[in-house]
Amino acid sequence: MKIREKLTVPVIILVVLTIFLVISPLGKVICATGSDLYLKLKILNDIVGIVNENYVENPDWDKAMDGAYTGLLESLDPHSVYIEQKQMSKVQEDFSGKFEGVGIEFDVLDGFITVISPIAGAPAEKAGITIGDKFVKIDGESAYKIKREDVVKKLRGPKGSKVTVTVRREGTEDFDVVIIRDEIPLYSVSATFMLDETTGYIFLNRFSETTEEEVEKALTKLEGMGMKQLIFDLRNNSGGFLDQAVKIADKFISGKQMIVYTKGRIKNSNEEFYSGRDENHSTFPLVVLINRGSASASEIVAGAVQDLDRGVVVGETSFGKGLVQRQFPLRDGGAIRVTVARYYTPSGRLIQRPYDGNLADYYETFGEEDRDSVLAAEDTVKQRPEFKTLSGRTVYGGGGITPDHHVKFEQNLSGDTYKLLRHPSRILFEFSADFAKKNPQYQAESQKDWFIEKYEIGAKTWESFKQTVKDKKIDVSLTNIDKDAEYLKMMLKAEIAKDYWSYDEYYKTVRLKDNQVIAAKQYFKEAEKMTLK
Repeated sequence: MKIREKLTVPVIILVVLTIFLVISPLGKVICATGSDLYLKLKILNDIVGIVNENYVENPDWDKAMDGAYTGLLESLDPHSVYIEQKQMSKVQEDFSGKFEGVGIEFDVLDGFITVISPIAGAPAEKAGITIGDKFVKIDGESAYKIKREDVVKKLRGPKGSKVTVTVRREGTEDFDVVIIRDEIPLYSVSATFMLDETTGYIFLNRFSETTEEEVEKALTKLEGMGMKQLIFDLRNNSGGFLDQAVKIADKFISGKQMIVYTKGRIKNSNEEFYSGRDENHSTFPLVVLINRGSASASEIVAGAVQDLDRGVVVGETSFGKGLVQRQFPLRDGGAIRVTVARYYTPSGRLIQRPYDGNLADYYETFGEEDRDSVLAAEDTVKQRPEFKTLSGRTVYGGGGITPDHHVKFEQNLSGDTYKLLRHPSRILFEFSADFAKKNPQYQAESQKDWFIEKYEIGAKTWESFKQTVKDKKIDVSLTNIDKDAEYLKMMLKAEIAKDYWSYDEYYKTVRLKDNQVIAAKQYFKEAEKMTLK
């Protein structure tokens, strides 16, 4: 009986694969185009049978087959993937633009859930939760030394359900707060503000279901504030939905012009996407910022802006993800994302960078410190295929979007400073929150511009910060910290601005010192000439 049970696994696989190959149209195509694929499938069946009969322990077939599915897809390209059933809800949530829960950004500090920021308008904020609050219990159970993943499990839940948290706040005894869970938006636009009297700035972190709506709101806000030119920051934006990329590009590109097209083996994977639906915004000078973390949908927008001479692209060569995935459901609730086509910019450039089948090398070369300097070198650029923009300017293919002007991000910090920034005590957050609480005189709305543009962390405050580092016994050299004092003071100031107002003020404080943003402003005259053609 046991032998028959063991034989069932490979026998079923062989029967199913045989039926698939003989009966299904796709199976016939595979047999016709593969290199003796039927033999390969029989070998796979043999391997399963041998392992099932002879492996030292009873095989975990769920784990083994998941590994087989993953390996099969990884061998095709770096972006075709297998998604287990248990991962599906998280994957769908990442780009759905919302989830249901209490709505806080948090970290686990000194063993306790510490609120970094309540999301504006979310249930936690409505219930009076504020920055720095610690959750010591959840529904009466101790939350001390809780794992981050368990925080999410306990605090998230269906809309309308309740969770009781016991809050520890400085200056009061612990108290209970009942929070009624609700839908929490996941924003695409991280920041919107005026850099100066005429320059608007939008920082877009993803392309989700709500991106077009958010960018429209941001543009309208900036135009109402007197914006005459825009920096559109797509750095570290890893992409998302294709339709949202097209809609965002359409906000900048007038008339009926091709934004992107796709080409694949199957007929319905060949598509062309055009502008022409959005006429709400004036044709202002535009600079798009990209870096190695800008991928997929970000590259579609940057590539279209560059190829159609709509604006100037500044920064570093983008990631180079130009493959179109289509998601197919599996009978166990999982799914596979299979590459069905490649993205091309209007001039014909393939966005995808080369892949030789080695996933580790693919990501390691992306992470090399001198990658951007090498790609920007004149002799390297000349080796890449040349294409022409709408007005005849030369742009380069070979993977990713090469900026019109290469500007490397400059941040030469000591190892001790990085260690301080990443320390689990979140010392910058805690010190800044304490400073904001003790200095409410700066928080008036009338003080905002002055604080962001003029205020400086003084010597007394800086010495107090270093003493806090020392008191917390953080193993760093204060001498090295002093060398990076300018940067750390700027980050402290940004955290204080966030405590006083919002993330817009946090990012404005940081971006005013950002060398790539500063450089981007130099190219508006070039961008303005493009709008006059």
